[in-house]
Amino acid sequence: MIKFWDVRIPPLTGREKRKAYIYVPDSYSENLDLRYPVLYMFDGHNVFFDSHATYDKSWGMMEYLEKTQTQLIVAAVECNHSPDHGRLKEYSPYDFNNGEYGAIKGLGETTLRWFVNKFKPFIDKKYPTIPEREFTFIGGSSMGGLMSLYALFKYNDVFSAALSMSPSIWVAPIKLTTLINNTEIDPVTDLYIDCGESEVSSLHDKLNLYYDIIDVLNRKGVCVTHRMVPNGTHCEASWEKQLEFAIPALMYRTNRLEEQIAASAEADADNFADDYDEDNYDANFDFIEVD
Repeated sequence: MIKFWDVRIPPLTGREKRKAYIYVPDSYSENLDLRYPVLYMFDGHNVFFDSHATYDKSWGMMEYLEKTQTQLIVAAVECNHSPDHGRLKEYSPYDFNNGEYGAIKGLGETTLRWFVNKFKPFIDKKYPTIPEREFTFIGGSSMGGLMSLYALFKYNDVFSAALSMSPSIWVAPIKLTTLINNTEIDPVTDLYIDCGESEVSSLHDKLNLYYDIIDVLNRKGVCVTHRMVPNGTHCEASWEKQLEFAIPALMYRTNRLEEQIAASAEADADNFADDYDEDNYDANFDFIEVD
């Protein structure tokens, strides 16, 4: 099942609407006691539907999850499409200056505070999630991949794992490295990260940045699954093909926690049944401003 509805992020774009999306496994309709891990994603318009995607090609996330019967909720939010580099601003945790884009004021921290303080609590209340850290992941590609890396460390108490495809490390590699080095992380911290071979074949600086970050992550003790994608490019069609590697890496630990999932389901089932009413769900729920 996929649903989408309009949301607002007041500290970023005021009353302007954008879409939020959620996928819930079909198994829930057969057993209302089930609870699921959650993957939160950036660029939600590119995750499920080709007709919604910026370049008419999505990640095909629902098709992958259904084909593999992966028991995972995916909750995603559309990016800012403002021609004034709206997406770059909202998906950069840091200010940066670039010859192509000029001076960019990074609003990524504001974006993540909304995800953590508003979007996640809403999803946990309305859908059959397991809200604990061990079952909460974040993911994205390009600038969304950078945000996922940042979130895994800045909000390590919230997210236990991240999916980072073709991350835009070039934005602020020194600041990102400093964050990683200075953060005390939970021993249960997992990361899937990749880069397309065609993205960096002639860009040695970017290739070096990628492997430098891998080295820092390994020394920090993160459980890293990384992949240089053969002939991989910087686009949704390429990222879609990596789901068969990325999603199992995210689910690596949760697949070994079935007893905990079952216990959580039994404990929460009655409370959730009282709160959840799909037919009366308010699709125009308006998120209030992040403090």
